Amino acid sequence: MQYQVDVFTGKIRDYDDSRPSAIAKLQVEGELILTELGIVGDEQAEKSYHGGTDRALCHYPREHYAHWVQIFPEQAALFCAPAFGENLSTEGLTEQNVFIGDIFRWGNTLIQVTQPRSPCFKLNFHFGISDISAQMQASGRVGWLYRVVAAGKVSAEAPLELLSRVSDVSVYDAAAIAWFQPFDDEQYHRLLSAAGLSASWTRTMQNRRTHGKIEEQSRRLWGK
Repeated sequence: MQYQVDVFTGKIRDYDDSRPSAIAKLQVEGELILTELGIVGDEQAEKSYHGGTDRALCHYPREHYAHWVQIFPEQAALFCAPAFGENLSTEGLTEQNVFIGDIFRWGNTLIQVTQPRSPCFKLNFHFGISDISAQMQASGRVGWLYRVVAAGKVSAEAPLELLSRVSDVSVYDAAAIAWFQPFDDEQYHRLLSAAGLSASWTRTMQNRRTHGKIEEQSRRLWGK
């Protein structure tokens, strides 16, 4: 099955708290170049947490925006793609039917799902909502990230087409294991067994198994 896609890129700019971000993106048309680090012309700030080969592209389901409009009706005008800083926006693909390791064809490139998108505190500043990052994580409406398996030319006219499914762990399952469930070594092992899982998530889940506890998340969610 094929899915039509809107494409967005952004440049780094400073926010009121003086923390740079490239979350504010603009729609782009025509032919684009996709490298192992993402779309040429797209930028990421704080590369320890954003970007890199395992996080080259961010995908957010367009249908989730109706949920956020319902939760925050006074800010309804804010909730349309690419408000969550996504590069790719579609209808028909969600965390429930996209799986870790899924390989999609896009143009003459191949991209692979690596992890759920981990919401961070910059979303709170972006929307002017103090806890939207935590609400996003708790809802499971987080989107997901890709690595680029085969670089090349892409465009908004080229649909996404699922080619291979290599694990039984959906993006929603991965988010639930990481964030909703209590400490569960068996489930961490299941997630670690998912082909294509990003290095950062592999490290995090293995650290949980090694140390028997869940890491602190307040800096990512709240900037503290």
